[in-house]
Amino acid sequence: MVTTYPFAVLVLSLLVLSLSAWVGATRFPRLQEQLASMREEFSVIVGATLTLLGLIIGFTFAMAVGRYDQRKNYEEEEANAIGTEYLRAELLPAADAARVRALLVSYLDERILFYTTNDHGQIAQIDRRTTRLQSQLWSAVKAAAAAQPTPPITLAAAGMNDVINTQGYTQAAWWNRIPITAWALMAAIAICTTMLVGVGARKEHGFSRMLLVLPVVVSIAFFLIADIDSPRHGMIRVVPMNLLSLAESLRSP
Repeated sequence: MVTTYPFAVLVLSLLVLSLSAWVGATRFPRLQEQLASMREEFSVIVGATLTLLGLIIGFTFAMAVGRYDQRKNYEEEEANAIGTEYLRAELLPAADAARVRALLVSYLDERILFYTTNDHGQIAQIDRRTTRLQSQLWSAVKAAAAAQPTPPITLAAAGMNDVINTQGYTQAAWWNRIPITAWALMAAIAICTTMLVGVGARKEHGFSRMLLVLPVVVSIAFFLIADIDSPRHGMIRVVPMNLLSLAESLRSP
């Protein structure tokens, strides 16, 4: 999907919107002649369309920022859940505690890779290893809880449940993107707006370079929205600072 790659959104939107402005300025001569007698009404229409486009871009930008904040919050929750469970592992029998802690360290490495990897083939491998480690972690605490169903061990099992749940919440947040339908509607409004601006250009001026200002500005806005909304291929990404800090603290003596 093209919205996954912000630079592709920038180039494509700039080309399409510039073409729309050119079509409006050069392909409707009769309409431009008619506008001479209703310039004021046409200005109202263009102003209303520009306002609508600005509102739609603003709302879509707010959607992208909300999803970005959600991804950041779940990264923090994952780090807290893993760190808490690492401490609760002391409640398990010595052999089970050592196994759970070693598995948690490996699991933490996989979660950091999930945030920092862009290659889709590696992501599929990370997902498989994460699922396998979750199964091993749950089996470890399940066996300990079945052998000694005491409140401390039950607490450790509940903490492992939080570790697994937060990973699911994170994955759901990364899948939660701006719908393609919203992108299509916003693009349609932008095309209509730039075409109207082109139609409103003075006939004697033809296609002026000033008509490129709106396509450039709108394309940059689309790029920013796509960049924030894209978890892996944008410049603005969630850096797993909490997970990295936890990994460093677990490895320190």
